[in-house]
This record gives sequence, C-alpha cells and structure tokens, in this order.
Amino acid sequence: MSRIDELIDRYCPDGVEYKKLGEVAEIKPGRDYKHFETGDIPVYGSGGIMTYVDEAAYCGPSVLLPRKGSISNVFYVDGPFWNVDTIYYTIINQELILPRFFYHVILNKHIENLNTSNAARPALTRKVLDEIRIPVPPIPVQEEIVRILDSFAELEAELEAELEARKAQYAYYRDKLLSFERERERVRRAPIGEFCRLVRGKGLQKKDFTASGAGCIHYGQIYMHYGSVAESTISHVNPGCTSRFTNVNPGDLIMAITGENVEDIGKTVAWMGNETIYTGGHSLVLRHKQDPKYLSYCMTTSDFNRQKARYAHGVKVVELSPEQIAKIEIPLPSLEVQRRISAAIENFDRLISDITSGLPAEIEARRKQYAYYRDKLLTFKEKVS
Repeated sequence: MSRIDELIDRYCPDGVEYKKLGEVAEIKPGRDYKHFETGDIPVYGSGGIMTYVDEAAYCGPSVLLPRKGSISNVFYVDGPFWNVDTIYYTIINQELILPRFFYHVILNKHIENLNTSNAARPALTRKVLDEIRIPVPPIPVQEEIVRILDSFAELEAELEAELEARKAQYAYYRDKLLSFERERERVRRAPIGEFCRLVRGKGLQKKDFTASGAGCIHYGQIYMHYGSVAESTISHVNPGCTSRFTNVNPGDLIMAITGENVEDIGKTVAWMGNETIYTGGHSLVLRHKQDPKYLSYCMTTSDFNRQKARYAHGVKVVELSPEQIAKIEIPLPSLEVQRRISAAIENFDRLISDITSGLPAEIEARRKQYAYYRDKLLTFKEKVS
C-alpha cells in the first residue's frame, strides 16, 4: 500500500468531500496599475508578469485565475503582487485547503474549457469559476499529494531554467555572429527597403481555413507557432479562393506587423517550402534576392528589436507600417557570407528547438508525467452525505 493509500485509508476511508470553489476561496478582481511608481512587485495579467510597481493588491499565497485572454494560464504566487482586470486573485481558506493543493486542483480542472465568451477573445466569469467542484481531503492527504506533485513541478522548472540558459547562450551567439563587430568597415548596413520589395498582405482570415488545400500562414501564427524558418504550414485554404490572398513564394519572408505587444510585431518567418503559399492582412511579404534564412535570423537580433521598438505605435493594438519597416537597417554581407552564417545559426537553433530530442523533449515528457500523476492523485471517491 502506498503512502497516499495509507493516508486515505486512515483519514477518509468513506470518500472525500467536494465543495464548490466559492466555498474554499474568494475570487477578487484586478485593477489598473498605471498610477503607481516602478518597483519590485510583479503586475500580473492573464499572459503573466507585465511589469513591476511599488504597490501590492495582495500578499500571497494566492492562485491567480484568468478572466479574459489567455484563459489557460493559472499562476501560483507566494508573495506580494498586483493584478490587472484580465486576471482574478483568490483569498484561500487555508483551514480547508492548502494553497498549493488548490493550485494543482485548478490546473487539473482545465478551466480553459469553461470559456463563456462568443467573441474572438475567450473569457471566464466569477459565477462560472465559483461553481467548480473542488475535492477537499483532510490536510495530511493534501500535504502528501502536494509533496509528490511539487517534486514533478520542481524537476520541470529545473529543466526549463537550463533550457532558458541555453536559449540565452544561443541569442548571444546569434547576435555576435550578426553584429560583424570586427568587420564593420567591410559589411554595410542597409535599410530593408533598399533590398526588399514590401508587399502588404490581404484577405486571409481564420474563418477561411480548411482541413486541406493550399498552405497558408495567418499573421497571428507567426508569433504563436512558427520559428524563423518554415517548410510546411499548419493551416490550409481552399485553392479556389487564393486569388483573394497574397502570394508567398519560396524564399519570401512573412512578417507580422500587428500584435498585442512590441515583442510580437516584427516577428518574421522565412518560407522555405517548395510551393507557393498565402497570407493575409496584418502581415507583410518581403521579396528579395538575399539568403532568406539569414534575413530572418537578422530580424530576431537585439539590434533589430531596438530599431523596431522606436517605430512601433499603438496602445491596445501595436503596429508597424511598411514605411517604418523599410527604414530598419541590417548588416548585408555577400551572399556567400550570409549562407555560411545562416547555416551555423540553423545548426545551433536545431539543438535548442528540436522537440524530438534534448531538453525540450525531456521537458515535454515531464509535463506529461506530471499531468498523468496529477489526474491520478486528484481523482477521489466522493463521500456520500
């Protein structure tokens, strides 16, 4: 008999009591933070930490539940924080339920499936969240489950930290290769508009997607699903409708020019497939005679990001115009040098990003293992009243 079985047999042999979420935790709304000074207290939205201020809405432990936007994101915070109106915080009744146990239970509930919005942006309401049924075993049982599940989470966190360190190493290596610090006199910096023809995307929307057909890339997919280079697409459109969209030929670049933040805009993918595909509005096609991979890698560097940030405009929606993009400069060595550099970066990038081997695959395996045991450990026979 396992330790969990022993504890359940001892403390709750007749089953575990279930309560509504609203009975074990009070859900509180978020508020605006922009009147505060900069500090060291994190400000959370549904996407994660947005910035840092000098005031706290609450001091954890607390589990943050998304209200709208990225409604699959749930955060555990054990310290002071502020939250905006896209995410709730919870005041947890710790006499009934341990905050970490509550956190693991919420993750197991997959609250993203409770979307209450018919609009493009998903949403959750307090009314819906309050009705979620939560298992509340005796505290010793909760403690043992938390110990087991936290051990999986800690291992995953260690692997993710290692992967982040390698990504930082890759970014440093990439920036060094593309800075040409020792060859500045010989490598000219040229504005994008000088060597690229910029073609604005048109027409394509998500409602145009079909199960099969001609390949297409929607602008939102560039920063959600693609890296710097793509040879296949995850979406398709009816071949009979492609005259409404913008062609992307092999070797062209596709750039997202609209997004929710500065980080998303300017993200670029080099299309290296063998056939013509299509894109639509809020994207820009860059046609050129340079090495496509080299150009796409240049558009991930710190230098490129600094330049695009100067031109980005908008508050709720951030944009870059083709005229602004045309002014951004990148180093433009010979084609031979471009190809040599892009091959070196691609090899290193493959080591970091390949989901079939190395750290990313190990992290994915640990996530599946955690989810499996979380589901097993948090499934109880319900106590009959």
